[in-house]
Amino acid sequence: MYDDGKRSILGSIFYAVLWILGLLLLIFLVYKVGFASLFGSKAADDGDKMDEKEIITEIDEEIAASIKAEEDQSAQEAEEELPEEAPEETIEEETPQDSVVADANSEQINSILGQLSTEAKVAQLFFITPEQLTGVNSATAFGDMSVTAFTDHPVGGIIYSKNNFTDPAQTAEMLSKANSCSTDVTSLPLFIGIDEEGGRILRLADVPAFNIEKTPSMAELSGEGVEDAVYHAADQIGAYLKEYGFNVDFAPVADVLIEPSNAVIGDRSFGNDPDLVSKLSSDYMRGLHNNHILSCYKHYPGHGATAADSHDSEAVSERTMDEIRAAELIPFTLGISAGTDFVMTGHISFPNIPETEGLPATLSSYMITDVLRNELGYDGIVITDALNMGAIRNSYASADASVAAFLAGCDMLLMPEDFEASYNAILEKVNSGEISEDRLNESVYRIIRSKLSLG
Repeated sequence: MYDDGKRSILGSIFYAVLWILGLLLLIFLVYKVGFASLFGSKAADDGDKMDEKEIITEIDEEIAASIKAEEDQSAQEAEEELPEEAPEETIEEETPQDSVVADANSEQINSILGQLSTEAKVAQLFFITPEQLTGVNSATAFGDMSVTAFTDHPVGGIIYSKNNFTDPAQTAEMLSKANSCSTDVTSLPLFIGIDEEGGRILRLADVPAFNIEKTPSMAELSGEGVEDAVYHAADQIGAYLKEYGFNVDFAPVADVLIEPSNAVIGDRSFGNDPDLVSKLSSDYMRGLHNNHILSCYKHYPGHGATAADSHDSEAVSERTMDEIRAAELIPFTLGISAGTDFVMTGHISFPNIPETEGLPATLSSYMITDVLRNELGYDGIVITDALNMGAIRNSYASADASVAAFLAGCDMLLMPEDFEASYNAILEKVNSGEISEDRLNESVYRIIRSKLSLG
């Protein structure tokens, strides 16, 4: 008999099953033995008759099968109650063409980025002269007019030249006020740039009032045979630029001089040996970096094989992509790995490289995105050469050239012929969605990251 109240539910179920099986056995025996006897039937074949031992064995097997079925069902129910394991998350690596490389201070960069209006972000893409900012003929101060103009269009950088300098005190004050204005308006320092290469390109040292010892040309320095001559020359340039408030020097010239008659590059280049140009360009960059001056390798992908001057007209290189990879790209590759802050694009056309579709490198997504970004792995700032040069100005409207350069992958637009038209064109494309907010943020992210490195 059952001991009511002391059995577990599981035990009760078990004995109920046994009771039902016993009842089924009784019915079975009546059917097999009693019912057969009632009608006087006997099995003719002893093999058809089930003896007592066989019956007991069959019952045991049925009971065991029943118990196993209950255990399997309980295990299955317990397994269903367990939460499913989350599938392992797959993280896809981002490539240079999709976004910028993650940084340790990305949270700070994104915070600043989020505080800038779309108009301010677009303005950050431009690196212009103080005359383009204010509309004056020659700017020698950063006064109220400049503050008002900058507040309306907080550009990313201002490039200064000889006509902007009268004496050391005036220059230091002008640059200091410009940088303070940028910090007040955008919470970011201003890129304050200059072309101070050495040799015939010395915008500041050429002004007598500064009494600066002039640096020889790169061709002269590369031929001196003096260890670290280029580094010391660039260190000297960097020191006086820092003293007056500059933070960007558009140097070194990393062009390999393939065409000896190339006048626009000529003695600005370190020579025709790609390895020597690579080494000396890197030395020059180290000299600037020693003084916290940002460097700019130019003129990507190489201006050394042209005969024409892109300042005046279209400059053409007949080189193939394989030839460029074997020579002109070598200094840029080393410069990228060594940490150049900017790469400046050249307005050079390559008829023997069909992927450029007849466009100058500055406007070619193949040259900027496919090769410079993806193949060479550059994630710093790509800046155009001056967009008011003949190679661009003679063939493209200012606004169209600026939009095309940005869509090709450039981050900053240097000296467009018509700044206001170019600014409005980029802003319109962003507002219409033709330029995505993500694409705009990608370039401004790089600009902010570089500015924060200035300290």
